[in-house]
Amino acid sequence: MPKVCEICGKGPIFGQTLSHSHKASKKKWKPNLQRVKAQTTTGARYIWVCTRCLRAGKVTKAI
Repeated sequence: MPKVCEICGKGPIFGQTLSHSHKASKKKWKPNLQRVKAQTTTGARYIWVCTRCLRAGKVTKAI
């Protein structure tokens, strides 16, 4: 599964989680991607889109 939204380019964010004792451990936050059949310039095809783009109406779904 790709880790990037095909509409806005949103990808994973890297950072650290801090425990109560302030011990840092590496963490990766992934975007909420959904596989949607969408209408594109080349025709209808399945693409990976984040839920923000779906809610904003940036994707026209194909029938």
